[in-house]
Amino acid sequence: MAGHATEEHPHGADRLCAAGDRVYSRAVRRGRVPRADADAVPCLVELALLHPDPDDMGWLVPTSPQEVMTRLLRGVHAEVSASQARVGAAVDAVEWYAGLGGSRAPKPAESTAIRVLDGLARIRAAIDEATDRCTTEVLTVQPGGIRREDELREGLHRAQAMCRRGVRMRDLYTHVARHGQGLHNYMELMGEAAEARTLDEVVERLIVFDRAVAFIPANTDRTMALEIRHPALVEYLVTVFERLWRLGIPLAAPLPATGIAGITHRERSIAALLAEGHQDAVVAERLGISVRTCRAHIARLSERLGAASRTQLGVRIAEAGLDGPPRSAAPDDLPRSAAPEDLPALPSPAPAPTVPLPAPESPTVR
Repeated sequence: MAGHATEEHPHGADRLCAAGDRVYSRAVRRGRVPRADADAVPCLVELALLHPDPDDMGWLVPTSPQEVMTRLLRGVHAEVSASQARVGAAVDAVEWYAGLGGSRAPKPAESTAIRVLDGLARIRAAIDEATDRCTTEVLTVQPGGIRREDELREGLHRAQAMCRRGVRMRDLYTHVARHGQGLHNYMELMGEAAEARTLDEVVERLIVFDRAVAFIPANTDRTMALEIRHPALVEYLVTVFERLWRLGIPLAAPLPATGIAGITHRERSIAALLAEGHQDAVVAERLGISVRTCRAHIARLSERLGAASRTQLGVRIAEAGLDGPPRSAAPDDLPRSAAPEDLPALPSPAPAPTVPLPAPESPTVR
């Protein structure tokens, strides 16, 4: 038992207590110690490090350190052998359970429900791959303002390639995007294969391919994204898109009048957001315009409503009934179904979904 822990002395021979170390060291140096010296450290006898002297029972002689080491190594070897046996049993169990699946091939890595894409290069590569594999439909939500022409040109050839494969594209923008001539030129090139609609504000950037894989930003600066393949999550995002789509106004159609003389559609949207208590920067971001442009509209709104201060402007907005969300279109003008086959074919395509999800900056009206 030398070297093994006991119930009373769990430290074992390789980790002696301080008192035991002193007595055993003395016994090794002197060859023996009086039995009375070991009364305070019975662990030495229990661990067989000291044993009675056959010539004089009043003394204890030490077990040689070499013999103690041999016993310790024997115990370690037994523990290692037991551990190896447990590892072998675990491997056998795993192989047996794995065999229950038969010859079914494991799912490819891309079937992971949610994958984090870190860095613009990985995000672009994943979106490009999904674009190349897309066969039926692309749904995108593009927040921000006016689309940059170079950004549109960059993805034009990939979008046209999808159209030639019969892929249908639908895209949602903010109303501000209507003021970019590059988008209108882009739509003419795309023809009837794509549609676009606009809203006062939209949700964060979203791209859905074939209702099977979706991409959304994972941080505020859009240097990380989530690739989502879980059917329930993708379906949820598609449902959000479809409901926003029904509220959108076709890009080729004019925006409806606000119903209040002198107040533009954008100013009514700004008034509704101000009534909710948002600061200028937040209002500008949600509508896809610059803070400077937003403040210019607020000044014009204050002048139209006769408000001399921001506090008074809030009162005037409520009195004029501008504190609610503007109606983008009459109910009778909205499509009854968001299904692609029920939607009118308009020569107003969306921009290429190959534009990277986490665009380095959101283009805004300067």
